Amino acid sequence: MIAEILASVLAAVIAITLHEAAHGYAADALGDPTARLLGRISLNPLRHVDPVGTLLVPGILLVSQLLTIGRVEAMFGWARPVPVDIRRLYNPRWGMMWVALAGPAMNVLLAFIAALAAHLAGLLDGDWVALLYRSVALFMLVNLVLASFNMLPIPPLDGGRVVTALLPYALARPYAGLERYGLFIVLGLLFVLPRISPELDVMGWALRHVVAPVFSLLLRAAGHPV
Repeated sequence: MIAEILASVLAAVIAITLHEAAHGYAADALGDPTARLLGRISLNPLRHVDPVGTLLVPGILLVSQLLTIGRVEAMFGWARPVPVDIRRLYNPRWGMMWVALAGPAMNVLLAFIAALAAHLAGLLDGDWVALLYRSVALFMLVNLVLASFNMLPIPPLDGGRVVTALLPYALARPYAGLERYGLFIVLGLLFVLPRISPELDVMGWALRHVVAPVFSLLLRAAGHPV
């Protein structure tokens, strides 16, 4: 249990760090150097830590679930967002969409790289093979869950920014205004609706119908029989 939690934390740190860095790289390439000038295009995880979202909230959820139900069923948290000045992007509307997509795209790429790394099992013996497969599967799962979560169409999540870019301006502005309520909407989707009815479990649906198929697809693309 402890080893799996530590492995999950390490996978999450890598996934979140490169997710945020990808936003910064994309913004810089599309005309906004804000993140680069502030030193936020970094592979140093400490630069992306939010004291509340990265440490306090996940820590409380972890401890409370282990003490009450003896297992971890759901986790929630956030990193310190990479600053983007939409006015400095070459094309503010579409540029912001591509900046938003860069984070989840990075997580899918990391999952695919992990699937490729599983071929190293041929160089190992005994228990090390099972350990490698378990680590790869966990790393892929963390990245794909992070990507699918961030693609929920709720501002300020990446999916919300994509929807805002795709909507007509008359609808995009009020939709973007939901960002002030975004945290409460997300908490409601993750923790309240599933308690009302299992059919309202948004992330459960995403795990079954998005994460699992993409997981299998990446394994096939990496040359593994599924």
